[in-house]
Amino acid sequence: MGRPEKNQRRPFLLQTIYDQPTMITAQLVKELREKTNAGMMDCKRALEETNGDFDAAITLLREKGIAKAVKKADRVANEGTITARVSSCGKSGLILEVNCETDFVSKNDNFQGFVKGLADALIASDAADLDAANAVTLDGLTIADGLKGKITEIGENLLFRKYVRYEAQGEGAIASYIHMGGRVGVLVELGAIKPETASQDAFKELVKDITLHIAALSPRGLAAEDISPEVVAAEESIYRAQLAEQGKPEAMFDKIIPGMMKKFFAENCLLEQGFVKDPGTSVKALLAAKGKELGDEVTLRRYVRFGLGE
Repeated sequence: MGRPEKNQRRPFLLQTIYDQPTMITAQLVKELREKTNAGMMDCKRALEETNGDFDAAITLLREKGIAKAVKKADRVANEGTITARVSSCGKSGLILEVNCETDFVSKNDNFQGFVKGLADALIASDAADLDAANAVTLDGLTIADGLKGKITEIGENLLFRKYVRYEAQGEGAIASYIHMGGRVGVLVELGAIKPETASQDAFKELVKDITLHIAALSPRGLAAEDISPEVVAAEESIYRAQLAEQGKPEAMFDKIIPGMMKKFFAENCLLEQGFVKDPGTSVKALLAAKGKELGDEVTLRRYVRFGLGE
């Protein structure tokens, strides 16, 4: 056998100049992926279908719309929608954000239907994070691959940007709230001691009020310890500059700043914030009062708030 001509299509077992069979290697798949940004399995299938012809594989990916879809990935996708799902038992819930480029597409039935199907598939799964969510199957494809196909179909860059899932950590309930037609979303977990508390109307009303509060006031953390040290240091630096501008003696800074930080935490920490429906009552005090009313101890365990494109 002689050396294959330059443009001769090779079989699946590639022939070297010494006629030794060489499999389509992981390195070749990797190089194709780097060239096209298509998925690993898409690249492997393209190489198999083109008998290992690298250039032909690129063409095939473009013909299928996979490489074309990736080219749209550089375009900004800050529109879209936020949606959430909570299981019927109230012990599991998720929130996610899928982005597109234009408000027109975000309201399109095709896009909305895709996001709905995605959320329904995820609540039926046990995907704990974004990587696991992308691997969940939807209509015979992984969500990651289905998104690529939808990019080609719709003609805009789409991005599955954020995903959070909560599983209840004991008694209580998980709840969600979607505001402004999907531009803001909240997922919370409220805890209790007694199993029957979560079914009480007063508890359900409290959960709804807490989600509305989070959507409206966008707290930066549950409590002071949840505010990052970098944010705290930046605020203290600003306060020092303000005091200097006001002509306060530098020796007084360390006595004044703690009071200023206390106000900062009261405005930015969920438990310390004044309740949106009654600013004179902190969220912490509201939880204590509702717990007493229910004959239980009610706690706010965790929350997440999504703002579209943030």
